[in-house]
Amino acid sequence: MKKTNNKVEEFIRVDHAGERGAVKIYEGQLLALNTIIKDENLKKTIEEMQVHEKEHCEFFEREIKKRNIKPTKFLPLWDLLGLGLGFGSTILGKKAAMLCTASVEEVIDKHYLDQINQLGPEEKELKKKIIKFREDELDHKDIAYEEGATKKGFYSILDKVIKTGSRIAIKVSEKF
Repeated sequence: MKKTNNKVEEFIRVDHAGERGAVKIYEGQLLALNTIIKDENLKKTIEEMQVHEKEHCEFFEREIKKRNIKPTKFLPLWDLLGLGLGFGSTILGKKAAMLCTASVEEVIDKHYLDQINQLGPEEKELKKKIIKFREDELDHKDIAYEEGATKKGFYSILDKVIKTGSRIAIKVSEKF
């Protein structure tokens, strides 16, 4: 039983960090869109997706407090890197900004699916939330591709960098 609790604790810690990271990525993108890059349509799309990420983050904030789980020690670093990734990808243009969303969401899709498959009946409510959040993330991925995300040329490198960074953040946040 203890192993399950540790696993659930890891799930909540990493999901909290990930959803907060998503909020920070969108904050960085909106910062670029409000200062340097002017694209009202892209700004509206990002603001709509950010609403879901805030909802997800708030859920995991409550779970962390309710279950007395320590958040990852790396939150300040993830905040900074998320803002930088969001800002930097947007400065590179709409395709890069949307690829940032698509790449992160592809990693999160697999990550959430793994968690859904491991959660037992004793965590029915948590499982239900993660299923819903995964659906939101898949919607974001679809929107990103509809809005011009691509993996052609230079963007294939950007995709690999973002996915590698996301996977590292997941592994580190689960444990620390």
